[in-house]
Formats: sequence, structure tokens, C-alpha cells
Amino acid sequence: MKQSETLIPTLKEIPADADIKSHQLLLRAGFIRQTASGIYSFLPLGKRVLRKVEEIVREEMDAAGASEMFMPAMQPAELWHETGRWNTFGPELMRLNDRHDREFALGATHEEVITSLIRDEVKSYKKLPLMLYQIQTKFRDEKRPRFGLLRGREFVMKDAYTFHDSYESLDEAYQKMFQAYSNIFTRCGLNFRAVIADSGAMGGKDTHEFMVLSEVGEDTIAYSDSSTYAANIEMAPVITTYEKMDEPIKELEKVETPNKKSMQEVADFLNHPLSNGLKSLMFKVDEKLVLVVTRGDHEVNDIKLKNHFNATSVELATEEETRNVLGAGFGSLGPVGINGKVEVVADNAVKYVMNVSCGANEDGYHYINANPERDFDVDTFIDLRFILEGDPSPDGKGKIKFAKGIEVGHVFKLGQFYAEKLGATYLDDHGKSKTMIMGCYGIGVSRTLAAIVEQFHDEKGMTWPNEVAPFHVHLLTINAKKEEQQELADRLYQLFREVGIEVLYDDRTERAGVKFADSDLIGIPFRVTVGKKASEGIVEFKTRSNGEQIEIHESDLVDKLNRLIK
Repeated sequence: MKQSETLIPTLKEIPADADIKSHQLLLRAGFIRQTASGIYSFLPLGKRVLRKVEEIVREEMDAAGASEMFMPAMQPAELWHETGRWNTFGPELMRLNDRHDREFALGATHEEVITSLIRDEVKSYKKLPLMLYQIQTKFRDEKRPRFGLLRGREFVMKDAYTFHDSYESLDEAYQKMFQAYSNIFTRCGLNFRAVIADSGAMGGKDTHEFMVLSEVGEDTIAYSDSSTYAANIEMAPVITTYEKMDEPIKELEKVETPNKKSMQEVADFLNHPLSNGLKSLMFKVDEKLVLVVTRGDHEVNDIKLKNHFNATSVELATEEETRNVLGAGFGSLGPVGINGKVEVVADNAVKYVMNVSCGANEDGYHYINANPERDFDVDTFIDLRFILEGDPSPDGKGKIKFAKGIEVGHVFKLGQFYAEKLGATYLDDHGKSKTMIMGCYGIGVSRTLAAIVEQFHDEKGMTWPNEVAPFHVHLLTINAKKEEQQELADRLYQLFREVGIEVLYDDRTERAGVKFADSDLIGIPFRVTVGKKASEGIVEFKTRSNGEQIEIHESDLVDKLNRLIK
């Protein structure tokens, strides 16, 4: 492709609203342009990379035994009502009405559509297992779109679905998809981890997220410093063992703590560390109020709370709801004197505290020297807190460390939730009707493109890995007005195209400095520069990733490029 004949609008300055490197560089190098908040056009270079990632996805999905299809973006609300997700999915679901006032959703995901399709088309166990996928634009009304392609309202996604007659069959498909995803992200050149995750609004269990390690990631990964264990921080179980302190139990005492509401304010006022206080929060678990108690230096993990109760939603209760039950507002709550007014759930660490402070359920007052069993009862002790760096790894090997990650893929064992809701059944080998078992597997294709840039860039621009680069080689001339340079460049351009080497030919009449700057910014893996030795057939060959430059004769270029590209 000749650079003069395509659209590559590079920018010298960093756009003011671009906060992270991938967003900045994709805009500056002319790969994308914003159409509206969280909505982007892919320009020719961006589209080429997107297609490269899609090709890798297709190859690995096909190798795993999946078949590609394509489903509509507009989905009738009736399907979402059948699963109950029309009301529970949240405001991210984009909804619209047609001219007949019929309700539709713009596809944020396709469980409803694919399940209804298979329900109508597959009736026998002989057609199972079945593995289908699509690559399609998805829509989610993000409250705060940001970070360019990493959190948008319109994005490209690969979603796959499997249908089974047994959980053993589902397990086999899950492992195939897990391996396919590992292959995909490895081929994209990414440094990633597969981590244990929460299924969220998707439902199901046994799920992993594929996280690209990056400081701009919005998720925190808890991983072992001595093994392959890795989990999303919200899913990592705490196996810390606690022991009671060797000190005498003191008399419970109620003290005034005027205007002290936060744990830190109370700890400072009472002159003790955060770990010597109890944090009590009122949660609404579905429609049930629950008092949740942790040690003052620990944070409540609402995902663990939700999973313990097998709840649909978990949120903090309002101050009015809290006052109606316990007679006090936020900052003054505690487990002493509850007397069955509300269920009390506490983290395991609370069982081992001694002589701690806690809210007295009276505004402006706290207890000191509170002790479990003597002063307050807990209905259930469970693992309820977020894991911390330095805690033992849940697999018993090493200590936990944290890293930031960008989620680019997610695999789920959905089970029978959607099949039951939508009536997807089949006849088994005895002629009995059975409910299908499902799996679901997603990859953020456009997110993956941005994640690659986050890991592959330097101070000059992007440094694309070979397999996803928009072109293999960037060909340019120092001075296109010199006949011998123009002739050699034209000859090389034609040669590269004939042998299947993807080439971007900068044939513009720009200064050499502009061409070099744009080339470094765009980040194509190899650059061939035709300059003052053109009459001898000698060019400059540069590797973008490490900056190495050599002189090479035109007759050796194809062999060298073919070796490096492979």
C-alpha cells in the first residue's frame, strides 16, 4: 500500500483527553478517531491490526472445533424478559423501541439469542456437543467511557457458546477453549495470566479471566510469588490462620466518640491501630438486610458476600434503612446488642479479636474492650475480606503479590441457567427430555488491540509484534526527487508485493525527518530506507523493536525479511 493513497492522519501533539499510552498512540498514529464518547472509527491501519487479531482468533477457534456464525445486534426484549435479565442486567444495556413501540436491546452479549436459536433447531443428543462463535460489534452504555478502546460503548467482541448433554462434555469444551485462548494471546505476543474470576451478571461458575499485565489495568490480580496460582482479587480466598492474643480480657466500656465516623478517625481518637477495631457495615443482600463485620484493617469483599448468600445483588443499605433497624447512622454501627434484629455475618478474623472497639449503635458512641461470644454473637463466620499482599497463597505455595491487569478474555461454565429459562431441551438416547448444559467464552478483540499497544511501545511510538502488525515492512526514501532512490524504492515495493511481504510504501514528498518520525510512531516491525547508496543497491534496514540498523543489499532483503517475519 502506498502511503500517499491511504488515510494515515498522524498527530504531533498528544490529544488532551487521552490518558493512557494506547489511547494516545492509536490516535497520534492515525489508527483510530473518536466519533462520540466511547465510540471510535477504525482507520485503515487500525482496521488492518483488528483484522490480524480476528484472523488469529478464527484460526484458533476453528482449530478447537468451533464453527463461525453471525447473530443480529438488535435483540427482542422478550428474550431478555424470559431470562429475567431485562431488569437485572443494569443500565449498561442499551434499549430502544421500533416504530411499532416494540422493545429491543442492542446486543451487549448473546446468550439469549443463541439459546433460543439452539432451542428451536437442536432436538436430539446426536447433535451435541455443539460449539459456535461469532465476531461482532457489541454495545454497552458505559457510564464513564475512558481509556480509548479499553472501555467504550461500542466494541468488537468474539463470543462463543457450547451446548452439551453432560458436565463432562462441558469440561472438555472448557479446556479446549482455555487452551485456544492461551494460544490466541500468546500469538498476539502478550504477557498475560489466566486468573480465577467471578461470573458476575453472566451467571454460572468455574470461570477464568485472561488478564494482560499492565499498570493501566482496572483489575487487580492476586498471584503467588512461588507458583502459577492467579486470581482476580475479588475471588482469591484467604487462608491466613489467626491466633488470639495472649492478654487478659478487659471490661466492656462505652465511650463518647464525637463526630468520629471513619475507622481511621476512631482509631486515632482511641489511640489504637486499625486492627484493634471492628468495621460494621449494613448491606442489602437482595432485599434482606445483613450486618457485615470485619477487622478494621480489612475491607469487605462484596463478591464473597454475594456468593455466600447466592444472591442476585448486593449493595450497601441506605442510612435511613440502617437507622430503622439499629437506631444509628453510618460510623456508629457495631455487633453488640443486636439481639436478633438483623443477621450478623463476620469475617473469620473477627473470631480471634480481643478487647477491640466497635460502634455502639448510638450516634457518637463506641464500645471499647469488646470481645466475641462474651459481648456479641455472630450468626456466621466466613471468609469475607479481600486478600492482601503478603498473605499466604491459596494454593499453599508462597506469598501473594498484586499486579494490575487488563481483561481481554473470559471463559464461563454457564450450566443450565439460560437453557432452563428459555426451554432449550433435547431428547436423550432413551427418548427422555433433558435440559441442555452450556458454556460461554468471550474475547474483547478491540480491547486486545489496545492491550497490545500498552505492552508494545516506547517513547517514539508503537512497536507491533510481527503477527499483528499492520504491515511487515515500512519502505521509504530519503529523497524521492532523486531518480536512483525512486527507482530502487519502486522496484522493492513491487518485489515485496509479489512475494507476499506486506509493505507500506512512504512515497510522500515529505522531509526525511517527518517520514522517520511517522515510521517510528506507526511502529511497523521493520523499516527499509532507500538513501544515498541506492545506486549500489544498498539500503538501510532497521528493526523497530530494538533500534538495530544495518546496511544490506537489495538481493538479500527478501530472505532476511522472510526469516524475521516467521
